[in-house]
Amino acid sequence: MAKKIIRSDEKKSIFGLQVNGPVFFTSSITIIIIITLTLMFKNEAEEYFTAIQDFVAKQAGWFFILSVNVFLIFMIYLAFSKYGHLRIGGQSAKPEFKTISWFAMLFSAGMGIGLLFWSISEPIYHFLSPPMAEGGTAEAAKEAMKFTFLHWGFHAWAVYALVGLSLAYFTYSRGLPLTIRSVFYPFLGDRIYGKIGDAIDIFAVLATVFGLATSLGMGVQQIAAGLNHLFDVDSGVQTQIILIIGITLVATVSVVLGVDKGVRILSEWNMRVAVLFLLIVVILGPTIFIFKSFLQNTGNYLSDFLEIASWTESFRGSNWQNAWTIFYWGWWIAWSPFVGMFIARISKGRTVREFILGVLIVPSIVTFFWISAFGSTAIHEAILGNETIVNAVNDNVATALFVFLEDYPFAFILNIIAVILIAGFFITSSDSGSLVVDNLTSGGKLDAPVGQRIFWALAEGSVAAVLLLGGGLQALQTATIVTGLPFAVILIIMCFSLYKGLKEDLRKLKKRESQKELENYEEIVSTIVKKRNMNEQTKIK
Repeated sequence: MAKKIIRSDEKKSIFGLQVNGPVFFTSSITIIIIITLTLMFKNEAEEYFTAIQDFVAKQAGWFFILSVNVFLIFMIYLAFSKYGHLRIGGQSAKPEFKTISWFAMLFSAGMGIGLLFWSISEPIYHFLSPPMAEGGTAEAAKEAMKFTFLHWGFHAWAVYALVGLSLAYFTYSRGLPLTIRSVFYPFLGDRIYGKIGDAIDIFAVLATVFGLATSLGMGVQQIAAGLNHLFDVDSGVQTQIILIIGITLVATVSVVLGVDKGVRILSEWNMRVAVLFLLIVVILGPTIFIFKSFLQNTGNYLSDFLEIASWTESFRGSNWQNAWTIFYWGWWIAWSPFVGMFIARISKGRTVREFILGVLIVPSIVTFFWISAFGSTAIHEAILGNETIVNAVNDNVATALFVFLEDYPFAFILNIIAVILIAGFFITSSDSGSLVVDNLTSGGKLDAPVGQRIFWALAEGSVAAVLLLGGGLQALQTATIVTGLPFAVILIIMCFSLYKGLKEDLRKLKKRESQKELENYEEIVSTIVKKRNMNEQTKIK
C-alpha cells in the first residue's frame, strides 16, 4: 500500500485550510499572474494565444485525432475484455450512489452548459458551411448532424471515461490519493509525492480552473441573453457579473453541503428539469420529424464513423477542422482532469464494464437525441425558408436557443425554463469543479475543510467575472485548448498505466480464487477422510 501524499500531521493549516502547499500556492499565484497579464495586455494576449492555437492545430491536429481514437478503442477493449468484471474499490465494494443519480451527476458535470449553448448553433454553422458538401442543401444537413454527433459523442466521453476510470481505480483499488499524479505511480513510484507529482497536479489545477471559467463565462452570457430576450434586461458585462455573483453563491452552498447532500441533489433536479424541457420541446414541436431525424442522424453517424473519425483533410488542403474537430478534441482533453476526477469521485463500487459502458453509451445517446430535437429542427426550419434562427446564430450565438423557442406554444414559459436549466448546469459545473480542484490542492483529501471548498468555489466565480470584465475570456479559452496537447501525451501514458494496474489486479484476484478453491478442496478432502476414519472405527467396535 502506498503512503499517503500528505499525512494529517504534515498538513499546513492557514485560515482553516488544509492544503498541499506547493500545489495550492503555486496554482493560486499562477492564476493571479495569468489573469493580471491577460487584463494588462489583452490585445497582445489574444494574438499570442491565437497564434499558438493555429500552430498546434496545423502541426499536431493529426495527433489529436489519433489520440482520441486510441482512447475510444482502448475503452471498448477494456469493457469487453477479461478485465471488465473487476470492480473499482475491490470485488466486495458497493456503489455509493444509485445508478440514476450517477448518470445525472456525470452528465451535468460533463456536457451541461456547452450542450445548451451549441446544440442549435453548431448544426446551423455546419449546415451553412459544411466541410465537404454544398452549404444549405439536404446533403449539408446530413453532414452537419453527422459531424456534430462526432464532436459530442463517443470520443468525448471516451476521454472522460479514461481519466475517470484511471483515477477511480488507483484511488479506490490501490489506496492512492484522488489526484492526477496517482495515475503515474506504476512508472514514477514514490516520486509522485515529490516535485514531479506536484507539477502534474498544478497543471491539472490550471487546466481545470481556466477551462471551467471559460465555460461558466459562456453559460452566464447565455443567461444574460435570455433575460434580455425575455425582459429586455441589459445583457452587458455588468449584468453578467451580477449573475456570476448570485449563481456562485448558490454553488458555494452546494459545495459546503458536499457531494451527497449538495451536488447529487442539484444534479438530480437539474436532470429532471432537463428531461421535462426536452419532452415539452419534442411534444410541442415536430414530434415525428424529431424521432425520424434522431434515427437517421444516428445511423449516418455510425455508418460513416470510421471515415469521419479518422478524417484529417489530407487531400483537401483546407483548415475546417482547426476551428471545429481539433478545437473539440483539445477542449475535451483539457477538461478531462476536471470531469474525469469528478466521475471518479462518484464511481466507487462500479465494475470496469459497467463504468465504461455507462459513461460511453447513456450520455452519448441522450446527447444525440437532444441535438436531434434542437439542431435538426433548426436546420429543418432553415431548409423551409425560415431564416430567423440562421440570423440569430450569425448575430449572437447566445440568443439562438431563445429565438428558436419563439416558434413554440408557451414560448415565454419555455424560455424561463431554459434560463433556469442553464443556471442549474452552471451551478452543478461550478460546485463539482470546486470539489475537484479542492481534491487536487489538498493532496487527494476527499473531505477537505469547508473553508477550503468555499475558497475554490468563490475563486472560480471570480476568475470568470474578472475575465468577462476585462474581455480576456477568448484568450484564456484558447489557452485552455492549447493545454490539451500535453495532456494528450499524459493520457496515452495513462492508458499503459491503467492496463498494467488492471493486469496486476486480475492476476492477484485469480491467485486468491485459486488459493480459495485449493483451501475448499482440502477442507472437503479432510472432511471425507474424517468421515471414513469414523466409519472404520465404528466397524472395528
